[in-house]
Order: sequence, then structure tokens, then C-alpha cells
Amino acid sequence: MAVGMLATPAAAVSGSSQAGKVASAAAKPRPAVSAGTPKASPAKYAGECPVNVTFSSKIKVKAVKSKTTVAYRWLRGDGSKGKVKSFTFRGKGTKSFTVAEKATFKGDVKGWQAIQVLAPRGVKSSKGYFSVSCGSGEDDHEIKSPPRVSADVWVDEGNCEATLIGRIHASGTRWVHYRWVVNGRVVDRDSVRVDGSRKVFHVIRPRDDFRGWASLEIVGPVEASSNRAYFKIWCKDTSPKVWASVDAPTTYEGTCPTTRTFSGVISATGRTTVKYRWITNGVAGDWKSLYFGGHGTQSERVFDSWTTSVSGESKRAIDIAGGPTTGTVVAKVVCVVPPTPTPTPSPTPSATPSA
Repeated sequence: MAVGMLATPAAAVSGSSQAGKVASAAAKPRPAVSAGTPKASPAKYAGECPVNVTFSSKIKVKAVKSKTTVAYRWLRGDGSKGKVKSFTFRGKGTKSFTVAEKATFKGDVKGWQAIQVLAPRGVKSSKGYFSVSCGSGEDDHEIKSPPRVSADVWVDEGNCEATLIGRIHASGTRWVHYRWVVNGRVVDRDSVRVDGSRKVFHVIRPRDDFRGWASLEIVGPVEASSNRAYFKIWCKDTSPKVWASVDAPTTYEGTCPTTRTFSGVISATGRTTVKYRWITNGVAGDWKSLYFGGHGTQSERVFDSWTTSVSGESKRAIDIAGGPTTGTVVAKVVCVVPPTPTPTPSPTPSATPSA
């Protein structure tokens, strides 16, 4: 996760935080990524087991660089995740790639798989559902027996979030369909394969302080409900805040060449490293870093020079990485050519008469 950056008004700041972010995004275009819903082959199997099922999904990337690396992994309905895999391709433009995974099933299964792209941009596909029926046998006898399913739940609270933790108990091995209920409203639902007992989770991340209760309801193969777990979520903003301002030197009139110096102030609250760069006449310079290691509001002054031999003007702004960009200030120089001095005539000696 990234350090949050918020803008606070300061001297000579005329650009908004949102404008700075839009300008930064325009300067660094990001690739577009999409992931298709996985398809199972076969999608509905009935017959002898074990059986192999192949899952495939199409990843589409609109590349903006000459070399792009794609990282992805498979998500499964039983809560497990596959290993992160990656591949690299060259060239810009839209390209499509098909990825696949093979799974072997020895008993009856109903579930889903999804593909999660981690790079160059995070995206998750819809769930692709499948089923495997292995005919009569031990599994069929177990599923037909009267099921016994129950659940209990508790809460792990943190800063501006709460993790709901539930444990589902089942007789034997079977698929259990469940849903999370918060303050009487269904907030999530899913299915998992339970072998005796299994934990399930749901995370609440409100924007503001939030309190209430949560329960885990079993909706299949039988109906059951857990206890109610009560929680309180406090959302105290502890992330550092960063802002900046910039000043131009006064207009100069005089002999040239001359050097004029722009000054800026970068401020932050809390311990953080701030990356910034000067924007010179609309062109971004190299990134530089400042470390703030104290508490409360801290400020550092930065400088950028302009040397010129002719009359004109130069513009400056400061861009904060992941944060705001200041307004633009202008410095002016008027080069004055000193007048050429008029030569003073030398006195002419007078003639002396001879005796």
C-alpha cells in the first residue's frame, strides 16, 4: 500500500491536488488490463473418477511500453490460491494471451475458479463455475446422508477495518454454501468444501467509524446460523500529509548574464520520505528525495537556479510524487546594456613665441 498524500493550502499554491494527479497520470500512462471469465473443460462432468478438468482464461493487455511483464495467479472456490506465475512480451498495443491450469478430482465437486492479474495492473475476473459427479459410491452415500452443519464467528479489529472470522463445522466432507450478515444486511456470500471444519473470512473497511454485529449464516445443504459477534471500528487517519509551495525571485533589470534563484518549501506531517521534482517551463526534471524524521509539521526549503544572458522569463512549479503539484510562478529578467562612455578630448599645447 502507498503512503497517503494530502494537499494543504500554502503560499503561491494555485493548482489543486486532483489536477496534479491528473497531470502525473497523463505523464505516465498505465497499461489497460482485462481478464476473461475462466472456462472449465469439461464444465459439467458425470462419470468415472478421477477426472482431469482444465481451466482456461484470456488475459488482454493494452501495452504502453516496449516490454511488459504480466503476473497472475488462480483463485479457487475452496479458498486456496495458486502460485504466482508470470510471462513477458514485447511491443506496444493490445495483445491477448490464454493461460490454463489443470486440476484432478477424485470425488464429487461443485465450485469455481477465477484468474487474478497482479501486474502490470491489478484486476480479477468473474468466477467460472464447474461441477464433477463421480456416480454412485462413498461420496454419493455421504452426500445423501443427513448433513449436520454449524458455525461460530468472532472479530479481529484493527485501524479502520475489522476481519470477520468464522468457523464452519460439517459432518463428513461436503460443500457448504454460506453468507455473511452485518447489521442485518447480507454483505458477501460464497461456497467452500468443508472436511470436518474450516475457517472463512470477510473484511470490513468503512470510510468512517463504524460499529455493529456480524453473523455467519449457512444456507446449504441445511440452514443454520452462528452467534452474533459485536465490533467497533475506529478510523483515525495516521498517514503522513505532504504539501508544497514555490516562490519566484523579483524581476531583475541590469547587466547580463545573471542568475536568479527560485525557492520552494516542502512540508510534511509525521515520518515519511517525500519524492519531488521541479517543473521547468512545463518540462519535468529528475526526482529528488527528502526525509522527514520528526513529529508534527516539518518543512524543508529547496532551490532551483536560472542563468540567462538575454531578457526573458522562466517558469517553475514543484510536483510531489503521488501528491499535489504547486501553482506555477514566473521570474523575469530585463538585460540593460550600459551606455558607451564619450571619450574626453586631450588639450592641445599652445605655441610659445621665440625671443
